[in-house]
Amino acid sequence: MPTVGRSSTAVYYHPLFLEHDTGLHPESPERLVVIAEALRASDLSLEWRLPEPADLSAIERIHSPGYVDRVRQIAASGGGALDLDTAISPRSFDAAVLAAGAGVQAVDAALDEGQQAFLLVRPPGHHATPARGMGFCLFNSIAIAAAHALEVRGLERVLVVDWDVHHGNGTQDAFYGDKRVLFLSMHQQYHFPGTGWPEEVGSGEASGYTANYTLPGGAGDGAARLFIEELVVPLARAYRPQLVLVSAGYDSESGDRLGGLSLSRAAFGWMSRRLHLLAREGTAAGPIFFLEGGYMPSMMARSVLATLGALEREPEGFMGMPDDPERAFLEEILSALRPYWPGTLK
Repeated sequence: MPTVGRSSTAVYYHPLFLEHDTGLHPESPERLVVIAEALRASDLSLEWRLPEPADLSAIERIHSPGYVDRVRQIAASGGGALDLDTAISPRSFDAAVLAAGAGVQAVDAALDEGQQAFLLVRPPGHHATPARGMGFCLFNSIAIAAAHALEVRGLERVLVVDWDVHHGNGTQDAFYGDKRVLFLSMHQQYHFPGTGWPEEVGSGEASGYTANYTLPGGAGDGAARLFIEELVVPLARAYRPQLVLVSAGYDSESGDRLGGLSLSRAAFGWMSRRLHLLAREGTAAGPIFFLEGGYMPSMMARSVLATLGALEREPEGFMGMPDDPERAFLEEILSALRPYWPGTLK
């Protein structure tokens, strides 16, 4: 893989990810091919890194051994499906283990070298629960990476931000009772998988450490501004994360065939820059971006470029101005969270 010197931003990619064969499916190898070509042709300073497979012990910090073995057996038997949406081919298990390994490596590089990263991997992960794959996802790479940071690297506070159009139910499930992870999601209401409502705020001692900003269809850049400025930033400053992870789904962009929100390309650059600055402000490692959804390859490639370009320079063109419905939906989640974060939220 080409390397452009030593960069503060790494891209984790391997040709094996293309061998996760989904057939005629929106989550296709073409997504990675088009993004990789766009990144290589760009003037961004990136270091390309080949990931290595995760140890099964790392995956089993999140997923039950029985579920992991089930995915392996389906792949070994020639492939099949977990459900109508989630395909397994002969190389899918290996690809999913490699994607999980990319997350573990990126966490180590962030903590040891101060390196930010984009994980150009598939299958995606944020819908995979501890005992079940779904929504195109097999193993939850971002949750596995967070667990590695907590259990192996000894961190106490990890921030996970999810801007995919679909709620990251698997990530929420993995840490719903664990206040060592602050999970903040912005997603479309009534969309797959039907979870992620404002009243879902965590359980037990982790109550208040899950926040779900559900959006009406058509919500756009104004909602992104509210999410970052009035939810992510104040909570993160109070929480003081040691690591910032992002489920970067590009199906929230206007025009995506499986989405229903209206974010612009500029919104992804703006959110990326704010998270970059937030991490630097609090001396947190990251951000590390995990590719999740996005099903218009050329369109999402341009938005990935915007995401990574914003790590090098302040982006231009973001004009997000919230409207009344977006503010009303934000107030729902703020009302649910204020009892747990007194004096933190407006």
